[in-house]
Amino acid sequence: QVQLDESGGGLVQVGASLRISCTASGRTFSSAVMGWFCQSPGKERRFVAAIRWFGGGGHTRYADSVKCRFTISGDKANNTMYLQMNKLNPVDTAVYYCAAATRILITGRTGVPHEYDYWGSGTLFTVSS
Repeated sequence: QVQLDESGGGLVQVGASLRISCTASGRTFSSAVMGWFCQSPGKERRFVAAIRWFGGGGHTRYADSVKCRFTISGDKANNTMYLQMNKLNPVDTAVYYCAAATRILITGRTGVPHEYDYWGSGTLFTVSS
């Protein structure tokens, strides 16, 4: 069984920065893509960012709402992923989920939740105004 664990959530103020992490453990697996999704109360889970490890690795993609503010990074060898978030505002408040896909995904599919095989339980952070 593969387990994804997120950490780093909490309460921050508008304009602050925060880094959340995701670590995979359990049965050894090789993820082709890892991503971050978020979900606010009453809303659908939405794509935040993804990093593709295959083909040289390190290819990233972001939702328009977080471009230039968030940076995804990771260490494939250790199945660890990070999301550095800057200039946070209240609309960023959500539960953030880590996800991993074992299949190669084309760029356009990295933002689709059901393409991912494993999910963490989420970490909540709240941006206070």
